[in-house]
Parts: sequence; structure tokens; C-alpha cells
Amino acid sequence: MASNTLVSRRGPGKGRARRRDADQARQRTLISPAQLGRPRGRAAYWVVFALVAVVFTLAFLGPLYWMVTGGLKTTQEVVQSPPTAFPSSIHPENYSQAWNVMDLARLLFNTLYYAFGALVFQLVLDVAAAYSLSKLRPVFGKVILGMMLATLMIPATVLVVPQYLTVLDVPIFQRNLLNSPWAIWLPSVTNAFNIFLLKRFFDSIPGELLDAAAIDGASPLRTLRSIILPISRPILGVVSIFAIVGVWKDFLWPMLTLPDPGKQTLNVGIYSLSNGVPENVLIAALTIASIPTLLIFLIFQRNIMSGLTAGGLKG
Repeated sequence: MASNTLVSRRGPGKGRARRRDADQARQRTLISPAQLGRPRGRAAYWVVFALVAVVFTLAFLGPLYWMVTGGLKTTQEVVQSPPTAFPSSIHPENYSQAWNVMDLARLLFNTLYYAFGALVFQLVLDVAAAYSLSKLRPVFGKVILGMMLATLMIPATVLVVPQYLTVLDVPIFQRNLLNSPWAIWLPSVTNAFNIFLLKRFFDSIPGELLDAAAIDGASPLRTLRSIILPISRPILGVVSIFAIVGVWKDFLWPMLTLPDPGKQTLNVGIYSLSNGVPENVLIAALTIASIPTLLIFLIFQRNIMSGLTAGGLKG
């Protein structure tokens, strides 16, 4: 009797041990848990990890460091060869000079106006398109989604000429959209990647929630507003950040469609006013232009990762 009790007590423990060993065997890693448990293997792992972290940190932060310090140097020190790692004398007045000479206040306002306008249109139209493809399931919905995703295979530069001809003379309406914010807003709405992200998230929402709302008498629009959108805050944050950064960093399209100096974006305006501006002042202007997007990433980096990895709900 005692032996049977002892065997029964050992049985579950041995089963858990076997399952744990099987899970470890299925894990495919560069360093096995057994090697990582040894002192030499653990030391090699942390040395390699530290080297990779340092190399990638320098690769990403190195250009930012040269940009920030270049705006603090004199013109002679910026153009000299070999370059200096640290400014011999700090000149913060270069940033105030760049702000005044290149009229960065106006350029920042224009860029914010275009960016948040594109954000509003993308949230309204892309969410509606993704919701209809995911939950309303229209006729030929899969064909439409496939055609949208096929546009991601086309290089953006290939579409510049047809898009320019379209905004130059909009079909049916016969309107010229050059030097108007619509030239920035309308092309930004046709973003297949954001529609795909939204649809993928909407697909993970259980259909029981929509069925319960339909039983209570909620229309599809009411269901979208009261149920889908509150659940979709993480992915909506990701799409919002992509929309703002996409307009903020764009250069070629605003340069073609906004030739009026008073309506140009930040990147195009700095390029247009760069003639005759000292190199250190120009670098200071580029640093100021980079600060907003860096702040957006640092503030919302957790939202970006949570939105991209959100793929299911626990019911």
C-alpha cells in the first residue's frame, strides 16, 4: 500500500518533468538552456549580447549625435576634415538663428496642419474600410483586399507620376489640387498597410460581441462606435502615429504638389531656404525638424508595440 502511494505521488512529478524536458527540446535557440547554465556559456552569452547592443546603439544614435553637435559648432568646424567628435566651443545661438532665418514656426504649423488633417481622414475612412471588410463582409471583399495589398508590392516612386496627374486634374470634378492641403490628405488616405492592420485587429474581435449588439437593436454604425472603437484603442494609436510620421517625413510628394513657399512643409521649406545658409545653421534647423517625431516615438513607444502585437482577445 505504501509503495503504491509512493508511486502515485511520484507519477505527476515525473510527468511534469517529462513535459518540461519535451518543451525545452522543442525550443530552438542559439544557446541551449544547458549551455547557458554553465559559467563559460553564460559569460559568452552576455559578452555577445553587450557587443550587439553597443553596435546597434551606436549605429542608431551616431547620426543623431552628429546632427545635434553639428548645430553647436562653428561653420569652419563643421566643414573641416577630419571632423571633430566634440565641439571646441558651443554655440547654441545657431538654433535660434535657424528658427528665425528659416521661418521654422510657419513651416512647423503647416506640417502639423497637414499631418493632423491626414490623421483625421485616415481614422475615418480607413477604419470604415477595415470594418466593412472584416465584419460586414461585402461581395468581392477578399478580391478588394487582395488588390489593396497588391499595391504594397509597387514602389512608391512608380506611383508619383499618376498621382501627380490625378491631383493636377481630378477626374469627374475637374479640379486642380496643387498648393492645397487636399493634395496631401487624399493620397495619404489610400494606405493599404493601415487598412490591413485595422482589419487584422477587427478580425480578432469575437463575433459574439457583434451578435449581442445586433440582438439589442444596435445598427452596424452604432456597433462600430460603441463596441469596436473602444476595444481598438491600441491599434488606433499605432495607425495615428503612422499617419502623422508619414506626412512629417515625406519630402518628394510635398515638393511636387506644394510649390508655393507659404504652404510648404518643414522638410521642403528647409530645402528651399538652404541656399546661402551656413552649414551649422542648416544642421541646427534639421535637428529642430527631427525633435517632434523623436518625442512622439519616445512618448508612445509602448503604445506602438502593444498595438502591433495585439492580435486577439480573451473571452
